[in-house]
Amino acid sequence: MGLTLTTEEKEMLDGKYGKATQKAMEIITTLGEIYGANRLIPITSVQIAGVSYDNLGEAGLEYLSEMAVDGHARVLTTLNPAGMDMLEWKKHGISEDFAANQERVVEAFEKMGVITTCTCTPYLIGNLPHFGEHIAWAESSAVCFANSVIGALTNREGGPSALAAALTGKTAEYGFHLEENRLAQVKYEIRAELKDTDDFGLLGKVIGTRTGKTIPYITNIEKATTEELKSFCASIATYGGVAIFHMEGITPNKTTIPDKTEVVTEEDLRAARVELDDEGADIDFISVGCPHASIKEIAEIAEMLDGKKVADGKTVWITTAKPTKDLAVKMGFYDKIENAGAFLVADACCAVAPLKGKFTGLMTDSAKACFYARGKNKFKTEIRTVEQCIKEAIA
Repeated sequence: MGLTLTTEEKEMLDGKYGKATQKAMEIITTLGEIYGANRLIPITSVQIAGVSYDNLGEAGLEYLSEMAVDGHARVLTTLNPAGMDMLEWKKHGISEDFAANQERVVEAFEKMGVITTCTCTPYLIGNLPHFGEHIAWAESSAVCFANSVIGALTNREGGPSALAAALTGKTAEYGFHLEENRLAQVKYEIRAELKDTDDFGLLGKVIGTRTGKTIPYITNIEKATTEELKSFCASIATYGGVAIFHMEGITPNKTTIPDKTEVVTEEDLRAARVELDDEGADIDFISVGCPHASIKEIAEIAEMLDGKKVADGKTVWITTAKPTKDLAVKMGFYDKIENAGAFLVADACCAVAPLKGKFTGLMTDSAKACFYARGKNKFKTEIRTVEQCIKEAIA
């Protein structure tokens, strides 16, 4: 049947709304044609990845600057983490050169009317779609959270396609925008106790590694907090590329229940932990907040650090979104954390900041952080509860 465009969409493609919008519409229609979409659909929000200068480089920045000449976001659009805290980068050991380039990246987005809050958890800071809304998000953990926990509909966009969706307010109707592509394909029965965010991260690693991109239907989990679900989403997306799952009694999407059943045991979680714990890891870096920490997590960490001191030779990052950091400042949590010698870092995270060569061993509660610390930065890793991470920091 092919892609049918409305008059306005055709005008965008013909350049009536400027060069950036034309280029954006070319990207969206090309994707639509590749994936066999019949039409474009309006979206209500966008989240763009590829923000850290460490990942973008000069070529990526050049493309952004070109789009910023006459491009403007038509829907609420936020950004993924940058490579540094946009205000307090100096005290985190970021170089002047890197900071200047990172600022150029964020300025290009700002010029396009993008809200320059750099976070992998947009749903915690005001970019919160509701059930059934079509959106175009890029960050893998946020895509998984939006599709599964919220019940919004999005594909996992790339940086350029997410920006294109922002500049047109449209995306092609294919993939997870269609209900028939969102149904569960394999059932997972969990026979293990899940107590903390690290356990949910390990579960995400087990299911992600085993299932690949197959959609899981997960049973036998009685309760899960927002923090535990964001940890699970990050992990299952990192280790399996999973963009949607169903968790019985917890997530809102309706699905048929698959006959094929897999079992996850305590032993499976233990084996995953052993895989993420490197022998002889000399821990000099402790990082919590991948995905970005909620205000609840920050409050708990502030209490753990109150009146304590971070040990010599250790660096502690608690990473979060700028609005959450502002709230932490207002509530006195920031002072408790920073007075202990730890850093409450906004806008950035340990996965995209330029940290290679700065540390040797990372302790974290995040299975996703372990993946990037090893692959990108060649750190040795250990995965523990948040409480154990903080104990390590002040030991």
